[in-house]
Amino acid sequence: MCGITGWIDFTRNVEQEKKQIKQMTEALKHRGPDATGYYNETHIGFGHQRLIVVDPAGGKQPMQHQQYVLVYNGELYNTEDIRKALVKEGWQFNSHSDTEVLLKSYIAWGEKHIEKLNGIFAYAIWDAQKQQLFLGRDRLGVKPLFFKEHQDGLLFGSEIKAILAHNEVNPVLKEEGLSEIFALGPSRTPGHGVFDQINELRAGHVGLFDRDGWKTRRYWNVESKTHQDSVEETAEKVRALLIDAVERQLVSDVPLGTFLSGGVDSSAITAIATNYLKNNQKDALQTFSIDYEENDKYFKKSSFQPNQDKEFIKKMVSAFDTQHHSFVMDNHTLAELLTDAVRYRDLPGMADVDSSLLWFCQQTKQQVTVALSGECADEIFGGYPWFYREDDLNREGFPWIRSSEVRQGLLRGEMSKKLDLAGYAKNRYHATIQETPLLDGEDAAATARRQMFYLNMHWFMPTLLDRKDRMSMGASFEARVPFSDHLLVEYVWNIPWEIKTHGNREKGILRKALEDILPNEVLYRKKSPYPKTHHPVYTRFVTEWMDNILNDKDARLFDILDRSLVRDLVNQKAANIQNPWFGQLMTGPQLLAHLAQIDYWLKEYNIKIDI
Repeated sequence: MCGITGWIDFTRNVEQEKKQIKQMTEALKHRGPDATGYYNETHIGFGHQRLIVVDPAGGKQPMQHQQYVLVYNGELYNTEDIRKALVKEGWQFNSHSDTEVLLKSYIAWGEKHIEKLNGIFAYAIWDAQKQQLFLGRDRLGVKPLFFKEHQDGLLFGSEIKAILAHNEVNPVLKEEGLSEIFALGPSRTPGHGVFDQINELRAGHVGLFDRDGWKTRRYWNVESKTHQDSVEETAEKVRALLIDAVERQLVSDVPLGTFLSGGVDSSAITAIATNYLKNNQKDALQTFSIDYEENDKYFKKSSFQPNQDKEFIKKMVSAFDTQHHSFVMDNHTLAELLTDAVRYRDLPGMADVDSSLLWFCQQTKQQVTVALSGECADEIFGGYPWFYREDDLNREGFPWIRSSEVRQGLLRGEMSKKLDLAGYAKNRYHATIQETPLLDGEDAAATARRQMFYLNMHWFMPTLLDRKDRMSMGASFEARVPFSDHLLVEYVWNIPWEIKTHGNREKGILRKALEDILPNEVLYRKKSPYPKTHHPVYTRFVTEWMDNILNDKDARLFDILDRSLVRDLVNQKAANIQNPWFGQLMTGPQLLAHLAQIDYWLKEYNIKIDI
């Protein structure tokens, strides 16, 4: 993967701002430490940081052809299909890189080219003749792309930090930004960048900037229609689509592996990859897992986390003869990396769920540069409890944010009067629900579930994809997510709930599709989320961190929150939080760490609060 950034302004000589472009580009060096490239002309400057995965010589960027210049972050998984189509039209190629294929597809087919792409991508193309900038982002938003209309121009970057690196941009939080953090965090509204006037190109959208200004349009959405296939036909198609998605994503000129938790999603990817690669490479597939020191001793079973991963990983390694690497993380490192995780996200995140993934990717990078991961399966197949709990389906609001009252209650008096966190969250919820593509004739229950799936696709899934991109790129590492393949997503979208839960099991149709691929013990394992530490040492670390913040008279957190109420929270005297702050497991030390991350973020980024 890579980092891209740029600045276009028709009223200024951007070519004389090379130092500024360099500063923006270097802010993204972690995303691509292998090579740096620039392009400059009168009104535009591009910067590119490259992580080399395919065609080291032929994929150099920025890439130019005729009057067109491209900077690109991502991978195309149908590169050869597009190349063949272009060759038939008379195009010639000088490399086997997907970068050249992407650029020439735009030249050949114009804006419609993006509809032919299968992959994860965010890119910018400058047409020097038309004096027009084109921005494109993949359908599910796996790869990030932020922008800011700045004076008479436009700034863009793979991460917010590239835009903030511009000398004329200041990190400002207004009422909306504060509401994003405290009403919705660590999720955020699609298209919003939290900081004032910084936005995100939404998934499935393109943007155009020229002398007439900035405009966007949507090029993709799921389409609701009646599902005609039987259970058996559905399982066969799911199986074929998943196998195709995984196999397409195994293309790499550098070492590649899979993340393996022993759950059905990562195990499916590992099994398919092993079967595909066994005839194409000598060495066994490398697989990777993470655990925490003394988790055997401190693990706490719950309805969300019914068992540990270890035994299921062993079964998979034995069944598929993978070369497995199991990394055990210590609690001191877990806590130390909480601040690094904020810097890579540019926002407060999911606490140790982020920092552990960052460390996991750092360790994995020592063995391979690319790994396939199981994210998105639960969102598209309905693996979370809120897909089948009646109270979640019937309640008004995000099922993974059941803490609005507590969130509001922690605000200091002045802020509590200005911010209506529950109202803000409710408005965002309804905006997404209202854009759900419904199917005429469906009953109320089917409609509610379809809305829940759409909500997950545009809120919960992007939160996890943000986490995966920033933490993996923070380690200069590429993570691929086959379950986000749009062809699979489009098909599964219309599978009725009674088929999705075939056999009265969560993700039942996926399990049926994987029969004879996975060992039964793994195939029918109850869902268990990404592992977290239960160790009291970690709790002590984050409690001490929060104590230090509480004792700091200049702590930025208390520009917003009430110091005494947060102290009570630490002392467990008040604000007895029964529901997680976010998701399924974000309580106790995870919540304290998240609040501490917010304080660090406000201070480290020198954020001005303006409401």
